[in-house]
Amino acid sequence: MRAAYLALLALAASLACGGARAEEGEILTGTLKTVSDRGSILIGYRPDVVPFSFLNTAGQPIGFTLDICHGIASDVAIALHRDLLESDAPDWQTGIRLVYVPIKAEERLPKIVSGEIDLECGSTTANEERGRTVAFSPVFFLAGTKLLVRLAPQAGTPVTSYRDLAGRTVAVGAGTTTAQVMRGLAASTTPPITVAEAPNLEAAFAMLTAGTADAFASDDILLAGFEATHPDAGALAIVGDYLSFEPYAVVLRRDDPAFAGLVRASFQRMAGEGTLKRLYARWFTARLPTGQTLNLPMGARLEQMYEALGQPD
Repeated sequence: MRAAYLALLALAASLACGGARAEEGEILTGTLKTVSDRGSILIGYRPDVVPFSFLNTAGQPIGFTLDICHGIASDVAIALHRDLLESDAPDWQTGIRLVYVPIKAEERLPKIVSGEIDLECGSTTANEERGRTVAFSPVFFLAGTKLLVRLAPQAGTPVTSYRDLAGRTVAVGAGTTTAQVMRGLAASTTPPITVAEAPNLEAAFAMLTAGTADAFASDDILLAGFEATHPDAGALAIVGDYLSFEPYAVVLRRDDPAFAGLVRASFQRMAGEGTLKRLYARWFTARLPTGQTLNLPMGARLEQMYEALGQPD
């Protein structure tokens, strides 16, 4: 259980050979140097992906992925021989401040590449195409694309699969893998499906509830989050076969082996200490801070992935 933590200490020691702080005669590169020089680590998050990253009633960012990234940020601070400061903590020159940066789905990768954020912590699918631009942490969740529909549509027959959307409209969030999936299905459907890209998932959900879309397509867990947190939206159901499978990961910059190694070691530490499993229970089976419960126990495949990272049996 302590192996991952020892790996972090070894990484910190190797950094110290070339270094964590200039006044100690040390040299840093990549994201670790940027964070050290800036005195802050910038966490990008989307405010509408329950339970991964969203806003509580006080307007503060919370969620499963943000808790994971808080753990990563703590290990970054350890590697830099600094203290991690919360965003509202008093200024302290020797600390690393944790700063949350709200972003849109289509901004995720560009802002990582440009350096406007250091980690993207939401519900981002790790795939080969995106891997040509950015790097990813170990996978922390497995999702799949489905449809959210009204049980009593204003017109036409109820939608039970994407085939029922022929000649109808499906709402998707702009900049998502779901938008790509639905555009591919639309082209092979007769008459074609109209794919309406909303600026964010909340707007796509609003199109469904307003009746301007016949379905809202997204990852099943995100649809479950909307269903749970909008009890006044009417009778809704998640339907159809899985249209894609989406492994979620934290996004970081490419070609930065020191930082990528630290992120992986951080995941191994959190798995070995049982933190990942506890965080999962907090956000997927316990009551959410907003009052709802998703009631989604961990699946066997995800548990095996956590065990591969070091989670005790």
